Amino acid sequence: MADVDGTWNCTVKSPLGDQRLTMTIATSGTSFSGQAGGAMGSMPIEGSVAGDVLKWKLSITVPMPMTLDCEATVSGDSLAGEVGAGGFGSFALSGTRG
Repeated sequence: MADVDGTWNCTVKSPLGDQRLTMTIATSGTSFSGQAGGAMGSMPIEGSVAGDVLKWKLSITVPMPMTLDCEATVSGDSLAGEVGAGGFGSFALSGTRG
């Protein structure tokens, strides 16, 4: 399993422009928990770890209530993946450990 613990500075390329968020992740076996925060506030997160792949959900209220499906692959101190927003499509996610 990849080392994914730490603080990640991430950017989501959304139709509303770049959305920046900071995630703090701590793994325990095949799961992780932590915090995600950005312009839309801060919230606890939890998800799964399989090898170098993280999967989690984010429930947001701004600009409208929805649950985002997130998946990212970690490679060293960087990650890349997608955020799925249902009928609104998927948006690129990238980040670096800071």
